[in-house]
Amino acid sequence: MTGTRHKARIIALQALYEIDSVARRPETVLKRLLSEADFSEENSAFVRELVNGTVGNKDEIDGNIQRFAPAWPVEQLAMVDRNILRLAIFEILFDNKVPVKVAVNEAVELAKTFGSENSAKFINGVLGSVSTLTSR
Repeated sequence: MTGTRHKARIIALQALYEIDSVARRPETVLKRLLSEADFSEENSAFVRELVNGTVGNKDEIDGNIQRFAPAWPVEQLAMVDRNILRLAIFEILFDNKVPVKVAVNEAVELAKTFGSENSAKFINGVLGSVSTLTSR
């Protein structure tokens, strides 16, 4: 199950990246990416929930990124890092379905795979600060 959820987060990150970079509609991006993935309906629903929740709460999420990484304007962050942070902050502050530690670890793994050399450390630091906002 963990492997499948990790793959679902990868698809969610790909969708968020595409939505952010070329301003496509979330439904269009999700339909295409999920048609290419061999996911159960449960995991497809998980991806949709992550993407739609992140997009729907983007302004508040970006406010938290700015609050906890003030030296880095959100729009100047590397697009991969920005979207990994958005996804993880959605899971930590809004979704409340996985422990904070799981959301942070998943984000760090995504950063190691898709980010730059310093992404994992940066993301871990920001999310460590964001996690102080929750009691989970």
